[in-house]
Amino acid sequence: MAVLGSGPAGFYSAYKVMQGISNAVVDMYERLPVPFGLVRYGVAPDHPEVKNCQDKFSEVASSPNFNFIGNIKVGQDVSLRSLTNHYDAVLFAYGATKDRKLGIPGEDTLQGIYSARDFVGWYNGLPEFSNLNPRLDEGDTAVIIGQGNVALDVARTLLKDVDTLRQTDISEHALAALSKSKVKRVHVVGRRGPMQVACTIKEVRELMKLPSVSFVPIDRDLLPPDLSSLPRTAKRLTKLLLEGSSIASADARKSWSLDFLLSPVRFVSDQGTNSSQVNAVAFSRMTFAETEDKFNPVAKVRQAPQDESESISTSLAFRSIGYQSEPLPGMGDLGIEFDEKRGVINNDYYGRLISSSQDKSGTRTIPGMYCAGWVKRGPAGVIANTMEDSFATAEAIIADWKSKVPFLGGGDGWDGIKKDVARKGLRSVSWKDWLKIDAAERAQGKLLGKEREKFTNPEDMLRILN
Repeated sequence: MAVLGSGPAGFYSAYKVMQGISNAVVDMYERLPVPFGLVRYGVAPDHPEVKNCQDKFSEVASSPNFNFIGNIKVGQDVSLRSLTNHYDAVLFAYGATKDRKLGIPGEDTLQGIYSARDFVGWYNGLPEFSNLNPRLDEGDTAVIIGQGNVALDVARTLLKDVDTLRQTDISEHALAALSKSKVKRVHVVGRRGPMQVACTIKEVRELMKLPSVSFVPIDRDLLPPDLSSLPRTAKRLTKLLLEGSSIASADARKSWSLDFLLSPVRFVSDQGTNSSQVNAVAFSRMTFAETEDKFNPVAKVRQAPQDESESISTSLAFRSIGYQSEPLPGMGDLGIEFDEKRGVINNDYYGRLISSSQDKSGTRTIPGMYCAGWVKRGPAGVIANTMEDSFATAEAIIADWKSKVPFLGGGDGWDGIKKDVARKGLRSVSWKDWLKIDAAERAQGKLLGKEREKFTNPEDMLRILN
């Protein structure tokens, strides 16, 4: 089986398939020279416990029936058509490679506006964003549009004492920039109310407990008067929001707020000497429809009847409204249908790829083709959700194999492909190679008093191997 992507979806699926099918061989393809995907480049540096799943992934990779094939871009270096000729099955588990846009004026033209995904990749050492150079020293206010966990990760990174990050695996270039940051006030803005926020209790609690950082109280009318009837999770989060931070605003050096019922309409430029720099974000005030219960977690909002607006002055803005997967080159040639709107590969919910047309037997599934993770269900949930989802896909693969349903043509896997790769002058990276890169990063990190210092340039990673 070829697995495309080396993040949680790929590894959890591989683990379950290798466990459920005797002598199953897995070749895992990764576009970067290093594995672990979102665990390495998406998890916040101050959440090292979340990265413990890497130990399980390394255990999977130690099997003689597992091959890591890094630094190879499927669809570019190796065609999808080629994979179908050399494997019994192909599993798409490559995650979300871009973020959703707001689609409002100024978003693509003004300086000082960043994607939260890019910013997280920047401080985590993702090569494609290592030169992002966010302007953290322009002003003292930051606006984050979106109220999910990634938005709160960005807020916490901006507000946290930089010295507490020095022993984490955050990149040195990010430490240098954060140490010069002037940001003291962070607005985390959402279209709906506090009972509809997408963030988790853990993320909110961490922000509430930051030393010398205060939380601006929420309008009490937006919260239920009686919390006793709320579900347990909603009750805990609401209590946390009501209690706020233990630091009084007068004693705080920095502050943050959750700003509700605001929908961004445009980024406003500086009308002075720097007209290319964002100066403010303009919002339209939202309200709950009369028929909606504003305390319902799925309550919908509409624009306020008086066309009310609000503006927050800032020189630094982030959009954090979700990630999105993209199709791989060559999918259409194989009859694989990608839903551009939802950002997923069409599948039967269990991970089997499906086509809009039926074959002669009346089935819509594409033999030997599967998906798992965000490219299967959309970019939502935490790593535990991805594990459950990936196990479900793996169980479908196991059931199909044992039922002897049609798969792909089979073949010799990586052994039948690597000669063409070498002929193109490409350098693939094995698991043994990754361990050398890993050792070099840890050695560099030890010199800096931290767990590791990641290479932010693939050429530097490959240079270690040469």
